[in-house]
Amino acid sequence: MYKKIGVLLVNLGTPDSPKVSDVRRYLNQFLTDGRVIDALPWAARQLLVRGIITPFRAGNSAKSYKEIWEDKGSPLKFISEELSVLVQQSLDEIPHRASEQTKEYHVELAMRYQSPSIESSLLKLRAKGVNHYLIIPLFPQYASASTGSAHQRVMEVVSQWQVIPPIQFINSYHNNPQYINTFAEIGRKHQPEQYEHVLFSFHGLPQRQMQKADDCNHCLKRKDCCERLSEKNQFCYGAQCNDTARLLAEALDIPKDKYTVCYQSRLGRDPWMQPYTSEVLEELAHKGIKKILAFSPAFVADCLETIFEISVEYQEEFEEMGGEKVQLVESLNTHPLWVETLKDMILAHT
Repeated sequence: MYKKIGVLLVNLGTPDSPKVSDVRRYLNQFLTDGRVIDALPWAARQLLVRGIITPFRAGNSAKSYKEIWEDKGSPLKFISEELSVLVQQSLDEIPHRASEQTKEYHVELAMRYQSPSIESSLLKLRAKGVNHYLIIPLFPQYASASTGSAHQRVMEVVSQWQVIPPIQFINSYHNNPQYINTFAEIGRKHQPEQYEHVLFSFHGLPQRQMQKADDCNHCLKRKDCCERLSEKNQFCYGAQCNDTARLLAEALDIPKDKYTVCYQSRLGRDPWMQPYTSEVLEELAHKGIKKILAFSPAFVADCLETIFEISVEYQEEFEEMGGEKVQLVESLNTHPLWVETLKDMILAHT
């Protein structure tokens, strides 16, 4: 049978422009997702987001987006678009022997929020006659609010089709050796040994979301519950983040006492995953640390959280505290090793 495989790469999303109206539209869609703000029923969530959060945040967020916007648009979007093209080209170059079952790959990019939507990209694949689907969220570590939301949306869309096709979902790849090696390769260019301390700063989550995802009564029962990956916490976002950091540190020969795993991008007053990156920076500054190298391994494409939050906001905070430099390690973006990693991941699952 001739096999047409549709590969859907899913990233989080971005406003269509840095205009306040477009940022407001993006925030409304993002923050009304029941997996993102999960503590309220639908009606209360709509009221909170559309009536309170977005009106106050849209203006400031628009200013931040203007700081990173390029002629090509939002970095997260155009980097992801370029990546999808490169992955398609890499798959097209695979030689086939006559004795092998013929496979044809079609790669599409989708954004969980805004455009291109998951629905429109799935319909593009269906129009090409795809008969097998592989969904790869561009989030290495699993979280309900990111990977879980993307997978749920795919299922919602496909559930309306008369023919439900074979679909494979990739849950996470936080410890994929090629993913680790690519980040390490990029990190080596910055010579980590020249810095006094290294941060592995991941996007944070509310603690309640961590506990809701725990089926083994393990989460937050002790301070070190996330430090080692185990059968009980194998789907825990924090445990996967710690595992990624450990593997990266080993690949780069960074000793345990020279790096810290921390979490950024808090929203609201509820307790989030700790330690917070801003508090770690303050603690290091008080110890006299001047130069910090910062990885952000939860992001495979540079975006607001890396380009602006780390390189601008944390840099300014650190200088005010007496530090000198917070150097961002750029993300995987379109690095050839990352393209190869995705190609090999696709082949391994198909």
